[in-house]
Amino acid sequence: MGIVELFLLAVGLSMDAFAVSVCKGLAMQNLHWKHCVICGIWFGGFQGLMPLIGYLLGARFEVYITSIAPWVAFVLLSFIGGNMIKESLSHEEEEASAGLDVRTMFLMAVATSIDALAVGITFAMVPVAVTTGSAMENTLIGVSLIGVTTFVLSCIGVKVGNVFGTKYKSKAELAGGLILICIGLKILLEHFGVL
Repeated sequence: MGIVELFLLAVGLSMDAFAVSVCKGLAMQNLHWKHCVICGIWFGGFQGLMPLIGYLLGARFEVYITSIAPWVAFVLLSFIGGNMIKESLSHEEEEASAGLDVRTMFLMAVATSIDALAVGITFAMVPVAVTTGSAMENTLIGVSLIGVTTFVLSCIGVKVGNVFGTKYKSKAELAGGLILICIGLKILLEHFGVL
């Protein structure tokens, strides 16, 4: 997985956090820059941590699943992307809460980053290749990019929610889901030598 795919993956993964940040911004009456940063740190931190945990877990089982790795990556990314698309098309209203307390933010950060854990497992099977360094160095670069991208988009999401409401929330989730499915398909096609 090169830098372009990695960046698209980071954007796709961050769409759940972006959508929740939009809801946070919508619920806030008096928005301050620190509210954006708090959301960015929680969501970006967990989106960076979870794929690292997933990579460490996946690396332990890599020897057993190497032959089916592209299929596993495709299925995981398609499942995550499909769920994001389903959520974007759902007409259920999410409850908007302005609370930034530790318990609330911890639960939301974990909930929005579970899919990143699964992506981390795919890193063990379809390695990140952005430098000539070791697999671990490349993975650390990858998870850092995911964390920073999520931090930035979460900060933007809070502001967007505060200014525009939920107008862009479902579109962001739809785009994120499509990106993840396309990356999974690309990994599978490269395995078969089509790309």
